Amino acid sequence: MQRGGKRAVRGPGITVVAVIAVLVAGVAVWLVWPSEPDVRARNQMITVVDGPGDDQRVTLDTSFFPPAGGGRAPAVLLAHGFGGSKQSVKDAAVRLARGGYAVLTWSARGFGRSSGQIALNSPDYEVKDVRQLVDWVARRPEVRLDAAGDPRVGVAGGSYGGAIALMAAAHDPRIDAIVPQITWYDLADALFPNATGQGPESGVFKRMWAGLFFSRGGPAPGAAGLAALGGGSGAGREADGEDGEDGAGAPSAPPRPLTAEEVRCGRFLPEICDMYQKVAESGRATADAVATLRRSSPISVPGRIKVPTLLLQGQRDSLFTLGQADANARAIAATGAPVEVAWFDGGHDGGNGEVDWLHDRTLGWFDRHLKEDGGAGQAGGAFTVTRDGGRDPGTRRPVQLHAVADGYPGLSGTGQTSVPLSGPDQQVANPPGGSPASISAVPGFGGLGGGATANLSIDMAGQSATFDSAPLAAPLQVTGSSTVRVRVTPEPSAPAAGDAAGSGPDTGEAEAGAAEARAGGGGTRAAGEVTLFAKLYDVAGATQAPILPEGLVAPVRIAIPEGGSGEATVTLPAIDHRFEAGHRLRVAFTTTDLGYSTPAPPAVYKVALASPAVTVPTHATLRTPSTGPAWWIWALPLLSLALAAALLLAGRRRAADEHDPELDSVPLRIHGLTKAYRNGELAVNDLSFTVEHGQVLGLLGPNGAGKTTTLRMLMGLIKPDGGEVRIFGHRVVPGAPVLSRLGSFVEGPGFLPHLNGRDNLELYWKATGRPAEDARFAEALEIADLGKALDRAVRTYSQGMRQRLAIAQAMLGLPDLLVLDEPTNGLDPPQIREMREVLIRYARGGRTVIVSSHLLAEVEQTCSHVVVMHRGRLVTAGTVAELLSSRTPVNGSGTRLEDVFLDLIGEKA
Repeated sequence: MQRGGKRAVRGPGITVVAVIAVLVAGVAVWLVWPSEPDVRARNQMITVVDGPGDDQRVTLDTSFFPPAGGGRAPAVLLAHGFGGSKQSVKDAAVRLARGGYAVLTWSARGFGRSSGQIALNSPDYEVKDVRQLVDWVARRPEVRLDAAGDPRVGVAGGSYGGAIALMAAAHDPRIDAIVPQITWYDLADALFPNATGQGPESGVFKRMWAGLFFSRGGPAPGAAGLAALGGGSGAGREADGEDGEDGAGAPSAPPRPLTAEEVRCGRFLPEICDMYQKVAESGRATADAVATLRRSSPISVPGRIKVPTLLLQGQRDSLFTLGQADANARAIAATGAPVEVAWFDGGHDGGNGEVDWLHDRTLGWFDRHLKEDGGAGQAGGAFTVTRDGGRDPGTRRPVQLHAVADGYPGLSGTGQTSVPLSGPDQQVANPPGGSPASISAVPGFGGLGGGATANLSIDMAGQSATFDSAPLAAPLQVTGSSTVRVRVTPEPSAPAAGDAAGSGPDTGEAEAGAAEARAGGGGTRAAGEVTLFAKLYDVAGATQAPILPEGLVAPVRIAIPEGGSGEATVTLPAIDHRFEAGHRLRVAFTTTDLGYSTPAPPAVYKVALASPAVTVPTHATLRTPSTGPAWWIWALPLLSLALAAALLLAGRRRAADEHDPELDSVPLRIHGLTKAYRNGELAVNDLSFTVEHGQVLGLLGPNGAGKTTTLRMLMGLIKPDGGEVRIFGHRVVPGAPVLSRLGSFVEGPGFLPHLNGRDNLELYWKATGRPAEDARFAEALEIADLGKALDRAVRTYSQGMRQRLAIAQAMLGLPDLLVLDEPTNGLDPPQIREMREVLIRYARGGRTVIVSSHLLAEVEQTCSHVVVMHRGRLVTAGTVAELLSSRTPVNGSGTRLEDVFLDLIGEKA
């Protein structure tokens, strides 16, 4: 005992020394580790002159971040997304400044505290503003110059900011490199897509995204007129207060009502507002709308973007799809400029975002092309695709792998595979008013899943035609845009929905509406039109819902000749998706989609495949890096071996004490058991007692006496601070083999609610890994006495039924030691009596039962022995008969266990 005591003292001493050593080492590393350089923004308002006649003065709210290393450095103009402000990109600006760049951020005209109105990155407005910001940067002493008035400068930004990077590079030859993210090539095509390739004039209006786009430039709720439109942090915009600027704490002016024009158009130019109002009402792109949107798009400047460009496009993006980045890449590469393309896990519909990886790629690109660091930015290839790498075995967080290729092949891939499809001609209905609508994605709400891939796709019954492949014999990695050819025939009794007035709310006068659409420049109308939405599903089997990769859909508008059928080749959305072996490809055509305008008149069409196959692109040269474990995973086994050796050497003499053969026949022996709460209060204090064969022992005590804590230590669920528990001579530790001789039910039943009682018991026994014949199911089910309820879902059980099922589970295998916590909760009197007889009979067979209960009258009738605890300590232990005889009867009445119990704990009834 004395030697054991010395070891107990020495062990903690060694631990304390080790902890102190680690802390000292950690402090030393912290002291010598270089801290990130401090970067502070310099805020200023810069006045620019723009407009078609260069006669409009606009004040831009800007922040300048000098390079952290000092001296002259290349500059980066960092643009924000639609609805944001300079504050939206502050963190990214600080990181670039720490990377050695002079960074300028600004709130674009019409956003944040900048004045002016939104013109959608027009060459007459926002592009001219950026040219003057480049002039301002060229005058800064911190910025490196290539020539007088010509700074070494790059432009980066996402979405709206990505488009201004492209447009500025086309109009200002001083810009040396750009990194646009999740942006457009043709804004008209993005908002009026047509997957037949016919162009936006016949495209399907992306109604929900356009509405969200327009609302982000609208007035904030509760805004105070133009003052609010020019400043405050309304809904959808970020707060712009920064470093104590903008008069924080100053009294605000009383609000005034917004004018009708402010409510209607927000901060948009009137002509942009009028354009949106017209197309939103008709659901068709007018010629003027297409021209206006294209003036703000790279498609309008072919051959003029000639600078190194890194295009970062999100795979989860139903607003600006991968096809927009592909068009930009092809146009810029045609000029001979270096172009790299990366498809990352993110976009306007959510996803991981990969903020750090995107920063590293951006910084590497600018290092290579602005700092002329030849070794920078080489981590990615000309084409990079983020793929799911499973979960990190240590952190259980998702892992992104980056497959790379030396060349970018476009959306057709390096090869193509034809996958046969089958399915009959199918009738589909366009519902009146386009409602209810099928769902592919919910624009603006994709990020609510916290980055997780959510399958929101729902195809309404009667609105969808589907065509399936056979199960795949091998995995198929699709990278790019697939194609399929479809044939559509309107039913004679129902005219093509396109014959009516587009998708406006009032379609009673179809001919008048069609004429109005033609007059509005919506393109030449055929004798009829059909609007469909094409999707490529991954179908795993009957038990799993089909997966629509990234929630992407291809809208098509197919012209129908009078009295005939229309055919079209449909280009499906670009994806990077692995279809596993045994899965099917499914091409679906629906008549509605929540995100788009659809024809209002009801109609029925017959949909068939004009060619019975879908052609999918593959990319054989994309190389995915090895998914081997990180270095620390390799180190863990070595560390574990070293730790095991140390524990073996430190505890080799103690190991002989883990089993005491003299106690082999003793079901339970508790000696000196102690457990303290975190605050130091003792839950169990030096508890000792022994339980022998054939006993039914009642563990008694008021609430807080430590009964449940004792039972949890007895079961190996928590570790005692002192003392020990031995079951049949073996010390109890978590996972000890001797615990297989213990059956228990503590702190309420826990079952899978959707399984029935019988399946729950069988599943529990399978989890023990023991043979089924050892379970003794018949005896356990007899104890449960649930009858036909055994075959009902447990969620339908009453509390008493759950209790009986839990006790039956504890008795599976007829364990030598049975521990039950409040076993009669929820049982009615006949069931309590039956349970009493079961426990007595169980112990009479040579086994041992421990019962913790507050029903003292029941303990008196059931138990042969009792242990009384109070405030963590043992009060008394012995037979029930001894305990009852220790108290003198009062008024000639018999002694009750309840009276003895109250006497012992000092609480008289």
